[in-house]
Amino acid sequence: MFYAGYGYHGSNFEQTYRCYPASFFDKPHLEGGDKVIMPPSALDRLASLHIEYPMLFELHNDATQRISHCGVLEFVAEEGMIIMPYWMMQNMLLQEGDTVRVKNTTLPKGTYVKLQPHTTDFLDISNPKAILEKTLRNFSCLTTGDSIMVAYNNKQYYIDIVETKPASAVSIIETDCEVDFAPPLDYKEPENPQQPSVPASEATAEGLSLD
Repeated sequence: MFYAGYGYHGSNFEQTYRCYPASFFDKPHLEGGDKVIMPPSALDRLASLHIEYPMLFELHNDATQRISHCGVLEFVAEEGMIIMPYWMMQNMLLQEGDTVRVKNTTLPKGTYVKLQPHTTDFLDISNPKAILEKTLRNFSCLTTGDSIMVAYNNKQYYIDIVETKPASAVSIIETDCEVDFAPPLDYKEPENPQQPSVPASEATAEGLSLD
């Protein structure tokens, strides 16, 4: 089934799809990264355009002017549909069945990322850097202003992407990024200052390896 805006545009890939969460199609593994599932026709079009690997895409929710980026896992969705991680739909302010515009893009390799956990309990994990490294290996790119989800020990932690360099959206495939942690959104200075496990100002995890 085709929808308004669904079509080909010159030498670039640009399509509009109806989006649905991974849970609708028994694809829970999608929730652990930033990759989507697209229909077979998308692969045919991308191949004809000789799009370079890894394939990266710019996502547009035109109704709310939200823009993000993602990778692709496979091309087995029904025509006219795109299957997305639910956290990504939340980040894009998309509901089930909403339309999302998808364009191919290229992004520079990331050199620096600043992250801000929503809650302090993320920093209580025994080794948050290791958990973050493992999670981000399932990501293709990061976009300033996004909120991503990190799942660990049957709990979901949300983290804001405060800043990325050298651009507002970067590829993190096979790259070493310097990563800073800003204080969690719910952090409060203690009344009687004690040595915190992570300094209140910023914690730095240099050389986060994502290859």
